[in-house]
Amino acid sequence: MAADWLGSVVSINCGLTLGIYQGEVSSVDHSSQTISLKQPYHNGVRCPLPEVTFSAVDIKELKFLDIHSTVNKPGTGQGAATESSINASARRGQSNRVALPHVTSSSQSATAPITILRRGRHTAPAASNSRGPTQATQKKSGARNGGAGGPARTRDDECFGAGTDENMGADFDFEGNLALFDKAAVFSQMGGAGGSRAQHHGAQGDQKPASYRHDENILEAKPVVYRQITVPQPGGKEYCTDSGLVVPSVPYELHKRLLAAAERWGLSLERRLETTGVCSSQMALTLLGGPNRLTPQNVHQKPTVVLLCGPHIQGAQGVSCGRHLANHGVEVVLFLPNFVKMQESVTSEVQLYGRTSSKQVASVKDLPASPVDLVINCLDCHENPLLREQSWYQSAADWANQNRAPVLSIDPTVGSAHRSVEAKWILSLGLPLPLAETESRVYLCDIGIPKMVFQEVGIRYRSPFGCKFVIPLHTP
Repeated sequence: MAADWLGSVVSINCGLTLGIYQGEVSSVDHSSQTISLKQPYHNGVRCPLPEVTFSAVDIKELKFLDIHSTVNKPGTGQGAATESSINASARRGQSNRVALPHVTSSSQSATAPITILRRGRHTAPAASNSRGPTQATQKKSGARNGGAGGPARTRDDECFGAGTDENMGADFDFEGNLALFDKAAVFSQMGGAGGSRAQHHGAQGDQKPASYRHDENILEAKPVVYRQITVPQPGGKEYCTDSGLVVPSVPYELHKRLLAAAERWGLSLERRLETTGVCSSQMALTLLGGPNRLTPQNVHQKPTVVLLCGPHIQGAQGVSCGRHLANHGVEVVLFLPNFVKMQESVTSEVQLYGRTSSKQVASVKDLPASPVDLVINCLDCHENPLLREQSWYQSAADWANQNRAPVLSIDPTVGSAHRSVEAKWILSLGLPLPLAETESRVYLCDIGIPKMVFQEVGIRYRSPFGCKFVIPLHTP
């Protein structure tokens, strides 16, 4: 009974894990409940094994694609299914579904069975998830034993599955096919299309070129206005941003009126001090190295910053900056002399700074003797330029010039070209003051003044900051 199915082409579905196999039935063993296929295909790809054996427990479904009535008897070639018949039968998709019968084997494998691991690429089923392991037998092909085709053909079959194509004898003629491509004709057509496009644009009155650069905007837009800020008294010093916007400077009296108008509308001194402290500390953190310096892995090399502050609003801005720097893990040393009377804003900022447990000194002798990472200068006062003549001011300025650390000056005064402390960077607030020509790099800080407040003091204003709160300014 089992021998009647020998030579038939079947499709065996072993589930999602093992996949689908197709091939010619070579043996059926009733005692071990196994069926063997020769010249098998796994999921449509030729298997490198000449024969695979399946256990009944692993078979989910069995289809007969081509039934042969003639049994492959020893010494005859009848009943042998070729690769073309397997492929043709698979394409026809005959679906004669039957259950696997209890069959007996008419022949035994010529070689001892071997176990094929399930994780192999083109292997026979090894075991189901809850069943015992199954076995697959590998029969030596006649070509491996010196048959037709030779060892080279056998290695090709093992490597590439179905072997090489016999008809691919001639190499592809690249030069001949390239000669068939008429480049001159194609380029002439492209040129003609470009000329017609130019004529079409010309007919519409548009004088745009036929081709565009990779960075050219072809969409029509309004012309860019670079002078978006105008002041009541033009002709003063001007700066420009990275994008080319013109930022004029304003006299100190106009700047003072602007701050007073903003304070009347709710931008109080405390809010302005906080905004200035946040923006200046962010700039200082960037100058110190930003994320490359302030990391959890670099706690043994914390940057050190010294703040030189006076008893005025500019000094309060420096204290606010120091508090934010301390909150971000920077070693801060605040220099502020002991004064009998200081402004209330300075006292409030010093009290809040004291809650950071950072260092505060009143004498230059207590400042670090070795160079620090950054010095922030807030010694100058717009209202009282005579502070420069006092001894504490001169001692602090001399220390800053001798420390060899870079200096950031916040809201410096309008004075002569010679400054007590040579700054590498200058941070102006709102709009820049007409500072003297120095080698310092000027930056502008957005302190949150609305546009209509600028208009109230006669300034036509449009924000030049874009997506930033601190931007660099350049001298045209």
